[in-house]
Parts: sequence; structure tokens; C-alpha cells
Amino acid sequence: MVILVINAGSSSLKYQLLNADTEEVLAKGSVERIGMDNGMFSYKINTEKIEKDIGNVNHQQAVGYALDALINKEYGVISNLREIKAVGHRVVHGGEDFRESNMLDDAVMKVLNDNVDIAPLHNPANIVCIEACKKLLPDIPMVGVFDTAFHQTIPPEGYLYAIPIEAYKKHKIRRYGFHGISHNYVANRTAEILNKEVEKLRLITCHLGNGSSVTAIKHGKVLDTSMGFTPLEGLAMGTRCGDIDPTIIQYLINKTGMTLDEAINYLNKKSGVLGISGISSDFRDLDRAVENGDENAKLAIDLFCYRVKKYIGAYIAAMGGVDAIIFTAGIGENSPEVREIIFNDMGYIHTQLDEKRNYSKDKEKIISRKDSEVTVMVVPTNEELMIARETVLVCNKIRNQHRLKSSNVI
Repeated sequence: MVILVINAGSSSLKYQLLNADTEEVLAKGSVERIGMDNGMFSYKINTEKIEKDIGNVNHQQAVGYALDALINKEYGVISNLREIKAVGHRVVHGGEDFRESNMLDDAVMKVLNDNVDIAPLHNPANIVCIEACKKLLPDIPMVGVFDTAFHQTIPPEGYLYAIPIEAYKKHKIRRYGFHGISHNYVANRTAEILNKEVEKLRLITCHLGNGSSVTAIKHGKVLDTSMGFTPLEGLAMGTRCGDIDPTIIQYLINKTGMTLDEAINYLNKKSGVLGISGISSDFRDLDRAVENGDENAKLAIDLFCYRVKKYIGAYIAAMGGVDAIIFTAGIGENSPEVREIIFNDMGYIHTQLDEKRNYSKDKEKIISRKDSEVTVMVVPTNEELMIARETVLVCNKIRNQHRLKSSNVI
């Protein structure tokens, strides 16, 4: 079964074509700078990569570029678009309406549009891209896989804010959490590696990238997660401030003359390790600056690691212990230095990193010493594969429902 996976942002679109039976990636690529004059298209098959300038394109045209590449006579991997049996879309925000992936029918699309006011930075781009795909692939099933769905098991004491309950009942102000597709994949992959059932494990998954979050997963269900009503809450990130006293926003406005929108932009795009270092949101740049003796770069890394450590400690307490702590995403997978700093002075969980394993080139690995009570791991995330798996599950579920209805009619 051939599945097309679409991950759309406001100005970018990433795509993969997978054989869901073998889980092989047939081709992948991206369209960057959508809506800008210097749009860029890329397409990769095996070791061959094609890149070209495409000028100013919209989301529908971006999808068109991806589809045309897949059936190109010279380098395409399928003969026609009918070979695509379903399209799986990453949808950032499903609100409280979706606890699992769903077919993107008219009723679901209405809910996505209704949720735009609680996800104004994310859902509009997802909706535009879904509609574009529906026009170009009108007879192919479309499935929405929601970043927020995995976190819908958080209990009320975990998802509610301590503000008047009417704010939740009337306006749905609550913790939603994000990166759910990644945390879900990593939790299940960890269970496979450890040869244990995920329902019997207490896991802390650390998705550390330009956007970062930590999630407590107890017996297969999310107990808590660091991101909240929006992805701004939680850890210090590349450009996001993470946890702050909310009255800082009012103070900033009064002191600087910023508008509310400018203040929110300040916290979302000019803060985090970029704001502390004054250099970059990229940890590779910060590492080079630290080597050259830059104290602010070192402070930014230390602050980031301290916040991760603090959330890990809190989630160990919340779950009554932990069996495995897992690092994933760009920083989590590729920075042994960050992992080392985080685990400095964490001897209270009777766990130490194995330096050789931590710095090895292996992608998927256990990095704790064999005598450690808690297993520490690096597990590369694979959101596209998770979306493909979910898409197959939804399609099979719908197909079985249709078969059952047909048999009942007979």
C-alpha cells in the first residue's frame, strides 16, 4: 500500500512517499519559502537529489510540484497517481475533538476550521494544504494525524490551568501539548527495543529540537507534557522563551511600548537560546561560540539543559519512578554534550551515562551504563512513518466498517 505523507507549515511543505507494507521510503522532498519570490523545491530518491528554484508558489502549486516529481518519467517512483492509495496529513491541532487519527471528511474539516482560533499559527496552513490535496487527488482518502491527539489521555489535574473553570468550559483554555506524533512513535519504538509492552513502562521522552518538549508516558498513556495551550510553554527552546511569569508580558508592553502582538512575537521568535546567547538558535553555532570562550553561548546551553533536567525530575515524581528516559529530534539525537550536561548530578536515580556509547556514531542506542537502574536511550524520531502507520489503520478501519455494513444488509 503506497502512502503519501504531507507535513505542511505556513511557508513550507515536506512530503514522503512510503510503501506501507515494507515501510520503505520511496521518495521524499520539500517545498520551502511558499508564498515568497525565492521558493525552492527539492526531491530525493535513494542518493539522488534534485533541487530547483520555483519562484512564488502557493500550497496547491507546491503539492503539484511534489506529485509531478513522483510520476516524472525520468526520476519518478510511481507510474501514475492512482498508485497512491491514501494521503496522511500531519495536523498540528485537533483541540479536544480528536483522540485518534480520522478520515478528513467534511465534518472533520469543519472542526478544524472551528479550531483555528486556538491554533492560528498552525491549522490554517494544514487546512489549505489538505484542500489543495483534495483538488489534485479527488478520489484518494485523506487522513488527519493530530499532534495533540496522543496527549488527550492527560487527566484534568494535568491539563487544567489554575484559572476560573469557566475559561476552560467556555473557551477551551487548557494544556493540549504538541509533538504528539513524535512522542508516540518514540515510546512505541522504545518498547520494541526493550522487548517490553509499552503498557508496562514508565517513560520520559525528550523531543529536543528548535521546538522542544518533554512528555511523561505512564503505561502507554500520556500523564503530562511540557507544552501547553500553545507550543510556547515549557522548555526554553531555539527562539521560544518557555515557562515565564505571564505578567512579564504586561510589564514589557508598559516599559517598551510594544504592542501585544509584538510582545508575543518577542517571546516566540526572539527569545530562548537565541535571546540568551545573542548569537543563534542553532546549537551547532552555540557550540562553536563556546569553544571560542563566549560566556552567553555557554549560559544559553546550560539554561536549556537545566530546564530539561527540571522537567525530567518533575515527571519522575509524577509517575512514581521511571524505567527509561529517551532523547530524540535534532538536538536530542545529535548532541552528546547536551545529554551529558542534562545527566550531570542526576545520580539520585542511580543512573550514569556510558561515555563511549553516548559519543558513538550509532543512531539508535542505549547510552546508560549496564548497572544503571534507569535505561537512557537515543531513539531517532520518525513522524512520517508514524503518520503512514496511522493512515493505514484509519483506512483499514473504514474498510472493515463498510464490509460489516454490507454483510448486515445481505
